[in-house]
Amino acid sequence: MRYKTTNDSPAPDLRGIADHSWHTRGSCHGMDPARADKLFFHTPRDHQAVAEAKRTCATCPVKKDCFNYAVDNQVRYGIWGGLTDKERQPWLANLSKRLDYDRVRAAFQGRDVHLSTAERSTVIHHAYLRGWSPERVAYLLSADLDWIRDLMREAAHVIEDRDRYWGLDEADDAGGERPKDDESTISDGPRRLQTHALIASLGKAA
Repeated sequence: MRYKTTNDSPAPDLRGIADHSWHTRGSCHGMDPARADKLFFHTPRDHQAVAEAKRTCATCPVKKDCFNYAVDNQVRYGIWGGLTDKERQPWLANLSKRLDYDRVRAAFQGRDVHLSTAERSTVIHHAYLRGWSPERVAYLLSADLDWIRDLMREAAHVIEDRDRYWGLDEADDAGGERPKDDESTISDGPRRLQTHALIASLGKAA
């Protein structure tokens, strides 16, 4: 079954990959480079610098953008978005499994946003359901055409397998409950025939 719908939802509040305009609105913007390095790229045991950096990030208006940038680019050092590198590890470890539908919707609206493996797979599946061509999807994701063709072929197999068995369980349930096996109704005739045939063949062999 295929559905083609119109997406009239508002544009997600996500920045493109090349959009760094949020830098100038950060609380750390204009800070002396030596002081910024000491606070945000501190030594491992400099807890005082960590605390001061987090106080600076607490009131930053672009703290979320800073965090998203660090996670999307897998930055594994320094304080970004008010979190240290160790505190960002859970997000970095599960980055490929992240499924943010705001990013999926933004991608369909032409925004150049970072997509995880799960989000890109969702985009491919929805594009196939919408009847998009591989060339259009490749242009949308700025990806290799042959690679997109392979992904859309895999998506087609997955969706066809899903549609092939869609509703079979409901159809079986609609027909009523299946009768339970009763020992009195089970016929063991074929079992006897097989047994007699086996005995006869063994007798001939003897």
